[in-house]
Amino acid sequence: MATAAVLALALAAGAAGGGDVYFEQTTVSTTPGEAPGPGVASRVWYSGKKMRMEAGDQPGGPAFVLRLDTGRAFRLDPVKKAAVAIDVERLRTQAQMDLAMAGDLMGAEEGAARTTPLRQAKTIAGYPCHGYRIRSASSVMDVYVTDALPVGMEAFADFLEWSGATQSLAGLMEELRRLPGFPLLTRSRVTVMGTEHDTVSTVTRVKVGPLSPALFERPADYRLQAEPAAQP
Repeated sequence: MATAAVLALALAAGAAGGGDVYFEQTTVSTTPGEAPGPGVASRVWYSGKKMRMEAGDQPGGPAFVLRLDTGRAFRLDPVKKAAVAIDVERLRTQAQMDLAMAGDLMGAEEGAARTTPLRQAKTIAGYPCHGYRIRSASSVMDVYVTDALPVGMEAFADFLEWSGATQSLAGLMEELRRLPGFPLLTRSRVTVMGTEHDTVSTVTRVKVGPLSPALFERPADYRLQAEPAAQP
């Protein structure tokens, strides 16, 4: 879930401008000759240097919490009533490796991406959106943003820097930062060894406003556990 959180935030919701934000998102990936799957739903709470992510569209499931303000991360297991501590440095290293690979595949070196507006407007999650196409060496990203929300890129700046997205996805992130609003739909088409991979991430609900600090804490009745040792 940790790596998924990094990729989801860096590419699909790499925007915000102040305050707390909660959003629900569905991601569907397809390759030629294969039927698209049902998609992966996720829910994300973001507050400055604090993030919480839950997979699925129902509350009360497992959660991943990252605290850049205190240098901690843990997984919450509601069945076992446990909070499993995660090695933050190892998590950061893995995130940077994953994003570096994504950057290589997408041709995201600094200055390589170019943005052009799309003619067709869309309404997504009830908000009017304008579309933009970002092209790099081996990828095309269509992004639909809304300016109807008081959010933009900079609220995620600390997370993007920590994850390595600012460096690994330099060209793409530079173009995303220039878009006038919050991305509600992102479609990425990446060609790898002659095969095009298509990923669509759609925000189905978004809410801007104060979040409860308890969302980013270990519940009092959850015991703290050490992360299992990595297998050699």
